[in-house]
Amino acid sequence: MLLCLIFALSVGSETVPISLSIIPVTLAILYCKAHIGAALSILHILFYFLLAHPYDLYGFLLHTGILLYPIVWLSAKRFKHNTCSRKMNTVIALITAELAVASLLWVVYVYPDTTYSKLHLILSALGYTVGALAAGGMSQLWLDRMGRYRGMEQQLSEVHHHYMSETEKLHQILNAVPLSIATVDVEGKVVFVNELMKQTAKEQLPCTLAHNLIGQHASQFVEQEQADKMEHSIQQAVVHGEVSVLTVRYGSHVFLSRTVPIYAYAAKGSKEVSGAMITIQDVTELEMLRSELDNVDRLSLVGQMAASITHEVRNPMAVVRGFLQLMQEKSPESLNHYYRIVMEELDRANSIINDFLSLAQNRIAEKEESQLHDIIHELSPLLWADANLRGQSIELMLAHNVPKLHLNAKEIKQVVLNLARNGMEAMTEKGVLTLETRMVDDRVELCVHDTGPGIPPVKQEKLFEPFYTTKAKGTGLGLSMCLSIVERHNGTITVESEEGQGTTFKVAFQR
Repeated sequence: MLLCLIFALSVGSETVPISLSIIPVTLAILYCKAHIGAALSILHILFYFLLAHPYDLYGFLLHTGILLYPIVWLSAKRFKHNTCSRKMNTVIALITAELAVASLLWVVYVYPDTTYSKLHLILSALGYTVGALAAGGMSQLWLDRMGRYRGMEQQLSEVHHHYMSETEKLHQILNAVPLSIATVDVEGKVVFVNELMKQTAKEQLPCTLAHNLIGQHASQFVEQEQADKMEHSIQQAVVHGEVSVLTVRYGSHVFLSRTVPIYAYAAKGSKEVSGAMITIQDVTELEMLRSELDNVDRLSLVGQMAASITHEVRNPMAVVRGFLQLMQEKSPESLNHYYRIVMEELDRANSIINDFLSLAQNRIAEKEESQLHDIIHELSPLLWADANLRGQSIELMLAHNVPKLHLNAKEIKQVVLNLARNGMEAMTEKGVLTLETRMVDDRVELCVHDTGPGIPPVKQEKLFEPFYTTKAKGTGLGLSMCLSIVERHNGTITVESEEGQGTTFKVAFQR
């Protein structure tokens, strides 16, 4: 703009009658922001007053093109939203109008005092106009192309930023996944490993270069005897696109290795394998659990067989007891002592069988909304009768805010009865058995406390084991049965005891 203005004013109005500086000013108003266009328009006018001597109205209107500034400013509002062809048409129309007005001013002003013919002046004006149109059109095309390039550069920058953001997000996800993950190229060399793979390789896998896994072959993740299997699984994924699973054993650990192909999109949208992903999962605990489950299944089968056998044993025992009673009636009274011992032992064996069957059944209990206090009140007469025979007493400390629970009343009665009788048998005369209910957080607790001699800590650890008993004639199945029932009700049972201070069994139920 400045060079064009200097050139037009320095050589005289007859040789270069029109300044082409109006072209960059017009393009600046159309393409730039409003404040930039206004600044360039003001500078254009100031440059004229700095360079033109002397000043006159003709020169000012001729060289600044200020007459058409309002039209250019009005066109700028919609210009930026037009298509490329409409922008070209707008630029050509505005420049043509500016040059036509300037040429008309020049011809009218110069023609009376010049030696040139009218045709020469008109041709000169047309030449300037065509040149201005060519310069303006080329400038407009260059600006549009630069705008597209800048838009493409911005889009490319945004795509690159999005790519880096997604890559970082993917790395964070892979590092958070509880699997050891590695990716390899088509040659089987490691390209990426997540943090868990680094840790696993360092602590558990037979990797010689655990500190620098990138670039090494994936066969280093396994022992030498299994390296061929690992290479084969990678080739199956890379060449044939197949998923393969390999069980890897190293020391006492068992790992499950899974190799899957990684696809990349080619230029025409087709997929091709670019590598493979290897996931390694420590399944040592899972293998141990499977082994334990197998043992549990076998033990369950043995338990079912034992329950069937004990059930069948009761029938001949009942026959034996019946014949013993018949023989006792026909035998002398001197033998009654022996018959009584035999029948007591038969009754004891039958009691063991009954407890064992109750423990072995472990059936799903039908539950309903029940009040724990109602169950305790129903058992109170029976408990008081037992306590009176032993010279003992019972105290009930039942809380007022205990809600109803989802219980099987029959089974809970069995739990309360067993715990209460155990406490009575542990006490001497004048002992006190306390049954207490209370709310602890969101649980309902039933506490059965006796004033007996207490249980040593060594024996407390084995109390709930089947067939373990601290009583001379106990079966060792009562507490095991109580534990089984409480667990079926999603509750817990614990024991607190000190020697000489008595024992408390706590049964907790969730509300």
